[in-house]
Amino acid sequence: MTKNLICIVCPRGCHLTIDENMNVSGNTCKRGEVYARNEVTHPTRMITSTVRIIGGELERLPVATSAPIPKEDIFKVMAEINKASINAPVKIKDVVIKDVLGLGVDIIATRNINKL
Repeated sequence: MTKNLICIVCPRGCHLTIDENMNVSGNTCKRGEVYARNEVTHPTRMITSTVRIIGGELERLPVATSAPIPKEDIFKVMAEINKASINAPVKIKDVVIKDVLGLGVDIIATRNINKL
């Protein structure tokens, strides 16, 4: 059984093939090989979203995970993000949710927002 993937590590978008023995072809760099193996054995994703901000110049604060999380935890992490709110002011990289779901990953602010 082989699996076809498109590498998302860089803009090149190599068309990868990985077989049952974990042999990767189609990559033009080592990162594509690592990506293919990880995608088959333990896929992860970054999450970007927004949370409610109280007393800020905007109503929503853009946030992201500080590192990739297991793909199977995306909806659970999103549920935690959707419950969160934070008071203004906020600076980029401020932690909004520390160690979300015990995954060792924080939800961090990706924009400065001043207080009204």
